[in-house]
Amino acid sequence: MEEACLAAPPAFEAKIVAPARLPARVHDLPRPLVFTNGCFDILHRGHVTYLAQARALGASLIVAVNSDASVKRLGKGGERPVNTLDDRLALLAALESVALVTWFEEDTPLARILDCRPDVLVKGGDWPLEKIVGYREVTAWGGRVESIPFLHQKSTTALLEKIRRL
Repeated sequence: MEEACLAAPPAFEAKIVAPARLPARVHDLPRPLVFTNGCFDILHRGHVTYLAQARALGASLIVAVNSDASVKRLGKGGERPVNTLDDRLALLAALESVALVTWFEEDTPLARILDCRPDVLVKGGDWPLEKIVGYREVTAWGGRVESIPFLHQKSTTALLEKIRRL
């Protein structure tokens, strides 16, 4: 019996959805649907607080994660991402606030936004509303766009700098 339990994947892994399957999985989620995206390279308190705040804006939260290649194109440094896409997806899927997690290879998450047509599009407080990718599309279909102020001034870049100094 113990072997069967050890062999089964954790339940949260069912929340990881390939982009091609996203529209079908979104159909079953309670609305209003909230969407956000990011690298989420080294998960920290700022991330989990932000995600909980985003989830509070609706009934379900979808998180789209930059692929490894997409992170590299952002110019965050040659060593980034520190964690692979699979690891980043798993950590996010394990969070209670996250209903589904998917990814995107492109430079922006616009295709995933169009795939799930969220009611609420969210980014962190450093993003002016009009600059958030998907702003025009989401507002055009009657959704709203939110920029959530940071409660904890944390960043993966600052965390990596601190580690390098140790």
